[in-house]
Amino acid sequence: MPIFKFPPRRDEAPQAAELRLFPLNAVLFPGGTLSLRVFEQRYMTLVKDCFKNERTFGICLIAEGAEVGAPAQPHPVGTEARIVSWDMTQPGILNIAVRGEGRFRILSSEADREGLLHARVESVPAEETLPVPEALATLVPLLRVMVAESGEERLPPPHRFEDAAWVGYRFCELLPIPPIARQKLLELEDPISRLEIVFKFLAQRNLVK
Repeated sequence: MPIFKFPPRRDEAPQAAELRLFPLNAVLFPGGTLSLRVFEQRYMTLVKDCFKNERTFGICLIAEGAEVGAPAQPHPVGTEARIVSWDMTQPGILNIAVRGEGRFRILSSEADREGLLHARVESVPAEETLPVPEALATLVPLLRVMVAESGEERLPPPHRFEDAAWVGYRFCELLPIPPIARQKLLELEDPISRLEIVFKFLAQRNLVK
């Protein structure tokens, strides 16, 4: 069974927890939503257990490998996912919607016999609640329009337009950027730096001033 290990980020010993992983070609952000079609047995087992025991699982962008088949190697930072709705319109295919909670960093992971990755993880501290800087304030009206057009199913309330981290995460979900760019933005630990990158991207396209 493949074992993936990542070096600790800091010198002190992390407080590790156990989390099962769902590697995807997509990035989930804290407070965001994602729809998934589940059909492989390993993920059916995972979802059923999360339903039964009200557990979360981890979503990570794939670094090497594919969504189906052999276990993929994930990027080291991901987001905990909690199932908020589900339905089964076809036999053997489960449609679920998840909501992003806190971020985590993988310390090591190992696949079980079904190919499901079990990881030791440490939590990434939640970002401080900071206001959107005045120099970046034109981002907020644009995001309000984007949120309204996306609808509450895609971006359910509460909407925290005064919170720089929330605003940055929502732009990262909505902008047409590659998954690896979303991953790099997820890994940032400063919400203002993330907003500055978003602002530059939009300013280059004459969408904000």
